[in-house]
Amino acid sequence: MPERAVDHLLIGGGLASANCARWLREEGADGSILLVGRENDPPYNRPPLSKKYLAGSESREDALFRPDEWWQEQRIELLTRTSVMKLDADARRAKLSSGDEVSFDKALLATGANVRRLRAEGGDLEGIHYLRAFGNSDAIAADASAAERIVLIGGSFIACEVAATLTAKGKQCALVMQEEVTFERVYGQEVGRFFHSVLQDHGVEIHGQDSLARFEGEGGRVARVLTEGGVSLDAGCVVIGAGVVPDVTLAKAAGLELGEAGGVLCSSRLETSVPGVYAAGDIAEYDSVVHGRRLRVEHWDVAFNQGKTAALNMLGRDVAHEEIPYFFSDLADWASSEYLGPGTGEVVIRGSLGDGEFTAFYVDPDSGAVTAALTVGRSDDMDHARRFIREKTAPERDQLADAGTDLADL
Repeated sequence: MPERAVDHLLIGGGLASANCARWLREEGADGSILLVGRENDPPYNRPPLSKKYLAGSESREDALFRPDEWWQEQRIELLTRTSVMKLDADARRAKLSSGDEVSFDKALLATGANVRRLRAEGGDLEGIHYLRAFGNSDAIAADASAAERIVLIGGSFIACEVAATLTAKGKQCALVMQEEVTFERVYGQEVGRFFHSVLQDHGVEIHGQDSLARFEGEGGRVARVLTEGGVSLDAGCVVIGAGVVPDVTLAKAAGLELGEAGGVLCSSRLETSVPGVYAAGDIAEYDSVVHGRRLRVEHWDVAFNQGKTAALNMLGRDVAHEEIPYFFSDLADWASSEYLGPGTGEVVIRGSLGDGEFTAFYVDPDSGAVTAALTVGRSDDMDHARRFIREKTAPERDQLADAGTDLADL
């Protein structure tokens, strides 16, 4: 028999569970809430790990979701360094790594994702890092401080942000990526080339259309990175940003239905195939009423907003998740961007790429509807872009591109 019972069991120690707990209380839940997370720390914001926290300008406490005393004040029991080892969704029971068994009424699965590890000769050498938690960021900062050159593998957020942060601190950084230009897979070549140029203009050495071959070391520590294209780069430290894989191990073992994108299949209300059990964050593959298709999006802000939707539905509100996925990225203080999506299509530029102040609207080539938007230096455009995406607006492209046009009239 379970040793204890709770009304709400939140599995995962990230922003999805934290915000779910917050909104359960704010919307009137009076029952018991238990949040179980495997990390050493309470829930925290992960974006600073590659930016201000890595740079040393933001403390660990600054990155926390809430101060330590908040959890007790809200009567939310927080178990860190604890995993749910087994979940019986139908019987409403969970077994913890502590050996305790817990019964529950409603549950949220927000187990996040694990970094995608590259298989390469020499990959077990000291000084090779992945970034996912405070400890990883601490280790990168320590190694980078003593390194003459840091090599980064990947052409997207983690690799580019870390390269910018460390370069701004005076380190020499080299980037190796399969793409021709940075962020190409997310934003396309035209917009990606803007960020590519920003990095190069500030001294980041970029090797595009190449890939990792192997690592070479000296004394058990990484010393060089060799690429398939024959490039040899001295490296006192390596950071790999090869993406993440949703952690659906627990959900799969519990018999929850999985989707085609590898996430946990959810309704528009974020409810899984088992009534009363919800999913949020990196693992949630849900029916988007805004996009008219199924989505699985990996980003901290997405998890944050989904936590609120899950909480409301745990309380019987019967609401669809209608937030348009949003995230931001900083390349040191050189360029900051905001993005609404996901979406693809032809790019319409409003403003100037050359001046570093622009909004890129992604327009469906058939319907003309705006599907996504990215902005640098034009944050006011985001509210209009959000409306366009939600209402499937199809503005005239010349008007969309004309900075003199009032977007409120479109």
